Amino acid sequence: MKNIGVLISGGGTNLQALIDKQGSVIKSGRIVCVCSNSASAYGLERAKKAGIPTKVIRKNADCGGDINEFSHRICGYMKEMNVDVIVLAGFMAIFGGELLNEYSGRIINIHPSLIPSFCGKGMYGLKVHEAALDYGVKVTGATVHLVNEIVDGGKILMQKAVYVKEGDTPETLQRRVMEEAEWIILPEAVEKFCAGEV
Repeated sequence: MKNIGVLISGGGTNLQALIDKQGSVIKSGRIVCVCSNSASAYGLERAKKAGIPTKVIRKNADCGGDINEFSHRICGYMKEMNVDVIVLAGFMAIFGGELLNEYSGRIINIHPSLIPSFCGKGMYGLKVHEAALDYGVKVTGATVHLVNEIVDGGKILMQKAVYVKEGDTPETLQRRVMEEAEWIILPEAVEKFCAGEV
C-alpha cells in the first residue's frame, strides 16, 4: 500500500474525486496527507471531513518568496508523513529543487487539456479552456502525467478526450472536462501508478 500526499491550491474537486474513489478504484494506495499553498483553499475542508491530516505552506508568507525554501518545506512534510507518491490536484504553484529531486518519477499531475496542446508555462485553470475555444478545437480533454523540470513536460500516463460543444464558455467546458475526464482518469492513473502498472 503506497502512501499518497496530495498538493492543492483551491476548491479541491480533484482531491474529492480521489477521496471518493479510495477503496473502490484506488486500492493500492491511501491518502495520508494534504498540503496547500493557500490557507483559504476549500480543499483543506474536504480533507478534514475525510479525516486526512492537512498542512498549509505558503511560498511568500512562510518562505519569503524563496522557491527553494518552499520546495524544501513541502518535501520535509511529505517525508514526515512517509509519502511515497505525490499527486498535484489543482496545485497552482511552481516548485523545484529538493522536492523534484527527492520525489523524481513519483509526482503525478492532472492537466485540463490533451498534452501537448494548450499546456506549459502560464497555461492553467480557465486559461487552458479559453485557449482551446479561441483555437476552435472540436476535441479537448485531460492528461495525467509525471512531473519533471519542464512544466507539463513529463511522461504521459493517461488521457481522455472530451468533445467541445456549440456555445461552450470556458466555464462550461472546464466543468465538463472535470466531470467527463479529470475525475475519472486521475484516480485510475493513481491506482495504476501505485500498483506498479505504469
